[in-house]
Amino acid sequence: MLEKLDYKKLGLKCGLEVHQQLDTKKLFCNCPSILRRDEPEFEIKRKLHVVAGESGNVDVAAEYQASLNKDFVYQGYDTNCLVELDEEPPHEINMEALKIALQISVLLHAKIFPLTQIMRKTVINGSNTSGFQRTVMIARDGYIETDKGRVGIEGIFLEEDAARIIDKSENTEIYRLDRLGIPLVEIATAPDIKTPEQAKEVALCLGDILRSCKVRRGLGTIRQDINISISGGERVEIKGFQNPKVMVKTINNEIKRQSDLIKQGKKWEPEVRNSLPDGGSKFLRPMPGAARMYPETDLPLLKISRNLINEAKRDLPKLRSEIEKELMHKGLNQEMIRLLLKRNKINEFRELLDIFDNSLLIGKILLMFPKEIARRANLSLDKVEEILGKDVLIFVMESLKNKKISKEQVKQVLIRIVEGKKLEDAIMFEKEDSNIIEEKIRKIMKEKPGLSEKAYMGLVMKEYASRINGRTAMEIIKKYIA
Repeated sequence: MLEKLDYKKLGLKCGLEVHQQLDTKKLFCNCPSILRRDEPEFEIKRKLHVVAGESGNVDVAAEYQASLNKDFVYQGYDTNCLVELDEEPPHEINMEALKIALQISVLLHAKIFPLTQIMRKTVINGSNTSGFQRTVMIARDGYIETDKGRVGIEGIFLEEDAARIIDKSENTEIYRLDRLGIPLVEIATAPDIKTPEQAKEVALCLGDILRSCKVRRGLGTIRQDINISISGGERVEIKGFQNPKVMVKTINNEIKRQSDLIKQGKKWEPEVRNSLPDGGSKFLRPMPGAARMYPETDLPLLKISRNLINEAKRDLPKLRSEIEKELMHKGLNQEMIRLLLKRNKINEFRELLDIFDNSLLIGKILLMFPKEIARRANLSLDKVEEILGKDVLIFVMESLKNKKISKEQVKQVLIRIVEGKKLEDAIMFEKEDSNIIEEKIRKIMKEKPGLSEKAYMGLVMKEYASRINGRTAMEIIKKYIA
């Protein structure tokens, strides 16, 4: 167990860098942002050669990587183009991705640049065919509030993701081009974080803001790096965090490692380390410097108009935490809220709720009924949801609103639609004579005496859900339960 550390006395300086993929086409071409699982259709091979940056100097990290003399193999598909192969100049920046980056900047209270320069950043690990990554600073001087005070946002950047590593050996690394060029927003905080617990809070707060915007979900779509230093030492960047849960342990371990080096009188150069699952880290490479940045000559200056900023503000999404509170007030439980957010069904939920004000029923229609119907019909959930598209669900809810069907009949209507019935036919139900229904309910109650009203209601609705109104059934049950 780690000893309790006095972070103020140690002179802790800590900042985060968060990289989040956006859910759009690629940043500088029109290729789709999809990761392929099938076998690649072609391969190319490249070597890494170092070049001087804008300052005229060669970056130390690039020089180190080039000295390894590795072969880099890139695998591609028909969903890749010449831009990703570095055989064609980049296209103009993806405007949808730019708008999302502007929304994130507004949510972080940052100052947006009206005119900014797209830059090339030397990539020293072979993960870009060009040997550099395109990046552009969109905004600066933002902030977020935490329990331990305000943490500044030094910069918000829009950049290309790297190619996906598939395999590596001592002399060769293999990458896939399917991920190369997917838009990333990078958020860099100031070194204002005072404790590891605050670092975790900042990561969760930034995650809340990012997930509220149009971003990609799932493993690998968000990556977090931590910059750490203490008095008497040099900055260390720890890369590769997927889970904030290990952040506190990793920061404490790094502080302890640096403290031990200082006590032993050892010096070290700024370096990059990889995070390990157990909270430790290992050396990756020297810290890159400013020499790796230089302007992108194939693209003009990026002009961000006032109209574009106003459009981003007008369409500003609600934060995930705000949506959760709103849905709780509408009567949904935490699990249903979590699923609606995870499966990106909030807009559908709101549209259906505008038609028929019953949040619990709509939650079941979007989340529970499709799963049950998929199992019943032996179909995939994706196929069932494709059949029960938004237009179909709107038709069903309008039929409910206009009293063409009852709440109890909704699930049966959806089953009929999946089975192939036309919409108008799916909402047609035969009405049984009320005297016959009453007699059948009385018979059910006689066969199982002594049950509660709710228990009898469950038995009746199981038998007659598509042919009887729930209120009518309960009235009959109460009549005979005395």
